[in-house]
Order: sequence, then structure tokens, then C-alpha cells
Amino acid sequence: MTAPGAPLELARRPAPRPRPGGAVLETIASEVCGTDVHLHHGRLSGVPYPIIPGHVSVGRVAETNGPLADVDGRPVVAGDVVTFYDVYGVCGACWHCLVARSATRCPHRRVYGITAPASEGLLGGWSDAIEILPGVRVARLPQGLDAEDFLGGGCGLPTGFHAIERAGVAMGDTVVVQGSGPVGLNAAIFAQLSGAASVLVVGAPRARLDAARRLGADDALDIGEVGDPAGRVRWVRDRTSGRGADVVVEAAGTEQAWSDAVELVRPGGTVVMFGGLPRDARPPVDAYRVHYEELTVRGSFHHTPQTVRAALVFLASGAYPWGRLVTHRVSLDELPALVEAPPADLLKAAVVF
Repeated sequence: MTAPGAPLELARRPAPRPRPGGAVLETIASEVCGTDVHLHHGRLSGVPYPIIPGHVSVGRVAETNGPLADVDGRPVVAGDVVTFYDVYGVCGACWHCLVARSATRCPHRRVYGITAPASEGLLGGWSDAIEILPGVRVARLPQGLDAEDFLGGGCGLPTGFHAIERAGVAMGDTVVVQGSGPVGLNAAIFAQLSGAASVLVVGAPRARLDAARRLGADDALDIGEVGDPAGRVRWVRDRTSGRGADVVVEAAGTEQAWSDAVELVRPGGTVVMFGGLPRDARPPVDAYRVHYEELTVRGSFHHTPQTVRAALVFLASGAYPWGRLVTHRVSLDELPALVEAPPADLLKAAVVF
């Protein structure tokens, strides 16, 4: 991906050799994420184009250079099928790392497939091989879990899990999830697993709302059919005895969704804002409600190594059919058309090698 809006290019690069403490993976499959489409449209700042996208991937270990352990402390050897935490390069010594314990805010933080320039090597999943740099956290896929099962959850699984962690869902809560993409669907799943008595999803298109119902959502609202904010508020309050939801998770990434979120929650409730907006966005939010009704509003961003490991545990349980969320399987040759003009029914796509 050479620049925002530019056609994707296929190129040959030298095969990587692992650095001491690192490894090289033969790519099995990589996710096409909503973030990748945003990267193509130039909606993210600080991206060092050209880049090799693909920040969630699965590969087979081809070679290591010295001892390498997974997140459970087990040795990683050639032939193992693994994924990895896409954030790397955090210093472990700054205020964010040591005091706030929020390494995702470390100023040295880099991300595979997003802020890793192609000039530094094969640091993205849309490539035949991926270099695992020293210090990158690797997780072995559980026995019986294939790459597409993992990519069906993809980055939406640990990020949805993290959003529900931030929300503090309690037993018996009613949770509204705005957005029926991968993050929203995973948030709906983890709200149920956290004890929510009712989960409502607001989104589009119909295929995604059907998926939400299959995954256990109690009801779903198509915003294409109820386009006005007041109608969405009525729909939620009709299902919550007129009060509003205990928790609202915003996973749509629009200014209107941010504004709606504060209207859909009950007095004293919690809103988690996950859907990313451009830096210059100024969504209208009812400050009166936030103040006088004592709303708790929290941000949620990305995920952690702990949530990646938890994602693998949940995937291995077979509790939900994550693999069925993969709707498109493409080769590298077919990938440009998918990114440049994504089909309306695209939910998840995997680049299969």
C-alpha cells in the first residue's frame, strides 16, 4: 500500500532471516480488517507509507534464531502454527509503560501492518513471509483450531473483549451494541458471556444483523429502516422499560453513533466509545445528560497480549461459530479489488496463501 488512494502493488522483497530472539513465519492467512480499508482511504494519521498491511495473521514457524517462547512460556519451534500480538517496540521504561501500565500509549509503540514501514522489512501479513522481531509476543494456536477459525474472530475478538472489560458489564444488565461489524459482534458475544440478560444490536446491513441474532443477540435494529436518532432511542427504551440500556458499547465509528450512545443509556449507566473517529471530529454529545445523570463515559482502544490469549481460549472452546464470520477468501492477486471497492456484504475476509 504505497499511499492513500493509490492502487495496491505487488512487489518482491528479499526473504527475511530471523534476528537473534526472533523468527520468520510462512504466512497461512491474514485478515482484511476495517482498519486496512481506512488505511487505503488515508483516514489514519502517522502512517509511514508505503506499508505492508495485515496486522492480524496466522503463520507456520519456518525458522527461529535462538530460544523463543510463547505467551504461556512454552518453546516455539519450527512447524508450530502461531499468531502474534501486533504491537511491538514499546520501551517498558517510560511513564506510560511503568506507571500507567498502558503500553499502547508508549511513544515508541509500533504496529505490524499499520505503522511499520515496508522499508524495514516484511512486517505485515499481506506477504508470503512475516518477520517476527525480537520481543514480539507469540501465541500458539490451540490444537484443532485452524487459521480461518482464528481470523473469523480476528482483531475484532480481542478488541471486543477489551471493550466489554472496560464496560464492566454486570449480571443481569441490558447491553446495547452500536455497530454490527466484527468488533460489534464480538462485543455482543462477550456481553453475553459476562452475564448480560439482554443484548441489543443496532447496525446494518441485514446480513450482519442476521449474524448478530445467530450469535445470541436478543434483538437487532436496522438503521437503514430507522434512520432518525429519536426512533433508535424509542426502540431501545421500548425494550428497557423506558429507562435505556445499562451499558452502551459504541463500535460504529461515526459521529452520529457517538451522539446516539449518550441518548441510549439509562441515567447512571456506562458508555464505552470504541469506534474510532478522525482527529478533527467533534461529535455532538449531550453534556447535560453526562453531568446531571452521572453517566460514565470510557474510551476503549485496541487490545492487549492478555486479550489475545483470552481470545484463543474462547476460540478453542467452540462456544461460538467464529469461523462462519469469514465471508470472503482471496489471494494476493485478488486483494486489490476487495480493498478498493469492498462489497456491501463484506463482514470478514481472509487473504489465504
